[in-house]
Amino acid sequence: MTQFGKALAPTKTPIPGLVVWELPVHGDSRGWFKENWQREKMVAAGLPDFGPVQNNISFNDAVGTTRGIHAEPWDKFVSVATGRIFGAWVDLREGPTFGAVFTTEIDPSRAIFVPRGVGNAYQTLEPDTAYVYLVNDHWSPQASYTFLNLADETAAIEWPIPLSDVEISEKDLAHPRLDAVTPVPPRRTLVIGASGQLGRALRAELGDAAHIEYATRADLDLAAPDVAAQRRWRDYRVIINAAAHTAVDAAETADGRREAWAVNVGGVSTLARIAAENDITLVHVSSDYVFDGSLDRPYTEADPLCPLGVYGQSKAAGDAIVSTVPRHYIVRTSWVIGDGKNFVRTMASLAERGVDPSVVDDQFGRPTFTVDIARAIRHLVDSGADYGVYNVTGAGEPTAWADVARAVFSALGHDEARVSGVSTADYFASATGPIAPRPVNSVLALDRITGAGYEPAPWRERLRDYLR
Repeated sequence: MTQFGKALAPTKTPIPGLVVWELPVHGDSRGWFKENWQREKMVAAGLPDFGPVQNNISFNDAVGTTRGIHAEPWDKFVSVATGRIFGAWVDLREGPTFGAVFTTEIDPSRAIFVPRGVGNAYQTLEPDTAYVYLVNDHWSPQASYTFLNLADETAAIEWPIPLSDVEISEKDLAHPRLDAVTPVPPRRTLVIGASGQLGRALRAELGDAAHIEYATRADLDLAAPDVAAQRRWRDYRVIINAAAHTAVDAAETADGRREAWAVNVGGVSTLARIAAENDITLVHVSSDYVFDGSLDRPYTEADPLCPLGVYGQSKAAGDAIVSTVPRHYIVRTSWVIGDGKNFVRTMASLAERGVDPSVVDDQFGRPTFTVDIARAIRHLVDSGADYGVYNVTGAGEPTAWADVARAVFSALGHDEARVSGVSTADYFASATGPIAPRPVNSVLALDRITGAGYEPAPWRERLRDYLR
């Protein structure tokens, strides 16, 4: 019996992500009315903004019509237009709740959100029952379905009408038992720029699970005209863009300018379009070079962009594009140190070879080790932190490049006095090619990332670990 006058309210079930919704139904002598799908109200009440693209209706003449158990590669919001159904859901996803079962009845005043990979089955309890489902993907011949037999002994669903007495299709009768079902894997995570310093740190952090994919430019050409068809993008949950053109001085040349804009803007535009069209979270790594460094305080995520050189301008343009993606994290960092050629390794080599370097002492910031960037990215994605921009650098007191060099010398047992400070202008005075302008102040405020629950390690502590 449909209940009138209920408040819109969610009820969690034992299956993670499977949520029953009580729907307000307004009735009088003429019949009833309800808002079957009201995005603003439902999202505010906690329903995932899953972006439905198709609305289907299943009409069933007879009592006892039974369909399922099907796990589709998309999310569904199922409600009843007329009649009443008994629903059974079985978690067929990889993980500790594989095989968990939930059952309930649904009438016009109830609905249920079914996440991707949860098997669903319905048995009609009244004649002329019609149920409606919104889905957030179009049917595709490449889509992969997972099925479970309606009579599976492990799930042991207590059907109101015995399966021997109801109409079931030959296909549904032939579905496998639970012990023969291959669990539905999570939506994939794609790391782009996998061969770079950050890409290698992300591999160390995320591991080599089957649903984690690492790609270099050779694996995925974002400039290719068919890039949208190179993968079934609806199978991806997260794209992490760790690729960038970072040769700041080369970017000031004609060829370098073209390359910087092609990678940092053109490639990012392609990723943003793919992410927006396919409900993918896009994680993009930004730079302190989007600021001119003129402030006398740490830069916050809300400060307006004001880049100086070509590299900074291309990164700022990329940030602006990514900010239009509904689900995005822009991770802004500075002075990156990882597994590869970098400032710390150069200073360590000079120390061991007996070379006494002159190092710039009028640019200030904090070194950031790729392990912290990778861990911060994982934390943001896994915790479901609010989308937007997050500064991520090493913690601790800001310093100058010369002091970082002295810390390297000292940690390796060398006299830090061997490092001499020099101004940026004097350091580049003898340069023969174009030199990109550097921000004097590259210190980024860390309040937002720490408020989201991730505490970057002090940069001096990370430096000692790195040099070991």
